[in-house]
Amino acid sequence: MDMSTAVNALEALAHETRLSVFRLLVQAGPSGLAAGDIADRLGARQNTMSAHLAKLHRAGIVTSQRDGRSIIYRADFDAIGGLIMYLMEDCCGRNAELCGPIAASIKS
Repeated sequence: MDMSTAVNALEALAHETRLSVFRLLVQAGPSGLAAGDIADRLGARQNTMSAHLAKLHRAGIVTSQRDGRSIIYRADFDAIGGLIMYLMEDCCGRNAELCGPIAASIKS
């Protein structure tokens, strides 16, 4: 991952609603959720939710797939894992043991 990609992902997540959407999609797992369901669960208007989902999609941290009349959104676990690895890659001078269990598990 490069810095520009990381900045785009972090910028997309740096909004309360988009962060809530992403966390909801993480909870939903690989099955994902329809855009309307996401809006309903978060109490948001569908047109506003569409804009938030589009931003997360452009940032590359969610995927979308048409299913009939619905669009199903899923968290892109590979992309977010790449972001976490990018953020932690130089942790403690590349001595992961000093950074705790999270950094150690990322390095393995």
